[in-house]
Amino acid sequence: MSTPLENYLKEAGSSLNAAMTAYVANLQTVSQVAPEIAADVVNELENQRSHLKLVASENYCSLSTQLAMGNLLTDKYAEGFPEHRYYGGCVNIDAVENTAAREAEKLFGADYAYVQPHSGADANLVAYWAILSKTVEMPTLEELGVKSLAELSGEQFDMLRKRFGNQRLMGLDYSCGGHLTHGYKMNVSARMFESHPYGVDEKTGLLDYDAIEKQAMEVKPLILLTGFSAYPRKINFKRFRQIADKCGAVLMVDMAHFAGLVAGKVFTGEYNPVEWADVVTSTTHKTLRGPRGALILCKKEFTDYVNKGCPMVLGGPLGHVMAAKAVALKEANTQAYRDYASNVVKNAQALAKSCMDKGMILQTGGTENHLMLIDVTTYGLTGKQAEAALFKCGVTANANALPYDKNGAWWTSGIRIGTPGLTTLGMNEKDMEEVASIIDLVLKGTKPGLTKEGKPAKGKIELDPAVEADAKKRVQSLLSKHVLYPELDLQFLKKEFVK
Repeated sequence: MSTPLENYLKEAGSSLNAAMTAYVANLQTVSQVAPEIAADVVNELENQRSHLKLVASENYCSLSTQLAMGNLLTDKYAEGFPEHRYYGGCVNIDAVENTAAREAEKLFGADYAYVQPHSGADANLVAYWAILSKTVEMPTLEELGVKSLAELSGEQFDMLRKRFGNQRLMGLDYSCGGHLTHGYKMNVSARMFESHPYGVDEKTGLLDYDAIEKQAMEVKPLILLTGFSAYPRKINFKRFRQIADKCGAVLMVDMAHFAGLVAGKVFTGEYNPVEWADVVTSTTHKTLRGPRGALILCKKEFTDYVNKGCPMVLGGPLGHVMAAKAVALKEANTQAYRDYASNVVKNAQALAKSCMDKGMILQTGGTENHLMLIDVTTYGLTGKQAEAALFKCGVTANANALPYDKNGAWWTSGIRIGTPGLTTLGMNEKDMEEVASIIDLVLKGTKPGLTKEGKPAKGKIELDPAVEADAKKRVQSLLSKHVLYPELDLQFLKKEFVK
């Protein structure tokens, strides 16, 4: 019986392509052990090809980046950092990590890059501990009476904070677009620090730098943190630098969402955080269009402290992911990528304009980056209902709270949408008009579902079947012109691996 790879090579003939060959070989090898996993991979390709990806934090990395992760680099332990490992035999991991780090430094113009963090949350924890280590004398685990930080109780965390001088953190409030790790009360960051979040102006939805400065002078935080998960405007990092200097804080920036716009030279000057911050953290898989992971950029004086990320916070570095980061960072340092980054913002602004032309209310009245927040209460829906209705029609978005949201962080009053993924597919400003029209069609064709008692239910929807059919048809028309990973033959993969 022929194998999938043999079948593909026979069918492809002279039209053989390397990417498809690699994918078939990969899935064939996986399916020999776990055929259901190979099938899941193919099904996910089908899912992503059949939906408009409007989740602002998602993208599509290149096949080169994906393939860089599927190798034996995953087998090597390499705690520590290059040339200073706790395991022997790390010469090639050193080379991989150094390549990725130097590419990041070159791309962003940073003094130093640390490419080990597995996620944005990990990167922020490493950054926090690095700043604490540099600025505050740390008690030992023996003094704390524990074997690891994981053993600390809530009371011990409070004691530890006091031992650190009850250090203060000022970050953007979670309810106003900040991230969980920026001092949200349910996150460990608010147990490490005395959290003093700042918000946005209730009327404009914008950051008020004068109000932030006033608060910073009152709070005198150790760390002044800026960055966001859901804020549709640029941030003036020069102004934040001035505030940090005035109040004596370390300036930290989480640029996870907009790192690609920095790398692509869309955000420059006062809008480039690397020029102004002491420490910058970022994921590598959002606008940066790399593998799932993260990195830290910092000034020289923080290098030794950031390098202690493992074992302070992280476990063993993921060599295969660092290899993929190196590939993605090389891709980002090209003119083609800079054109892409520019188009992400152009598409976002075109999409925002088209949405507003249809009467939608957008937070801050538009966008200056890759994302926007739409108030869906004007359609009589919660964010969760809008998200569910859109997904049924082939549009992937996510419910998102608006500043000071009366519906809370779960049901929400809004949805967050972004253009990184659609721009990777090659869509343009004209396509954004159609995307806005589809969103409007679906939301107008949806109404809240009812409870058993006949009352509106926040989590249920009733979607007009005719609207659903029309929207799906229009989504497929768009996607048929912009095929995800056109090198991959989905029908062949389904035939061979989805039983």
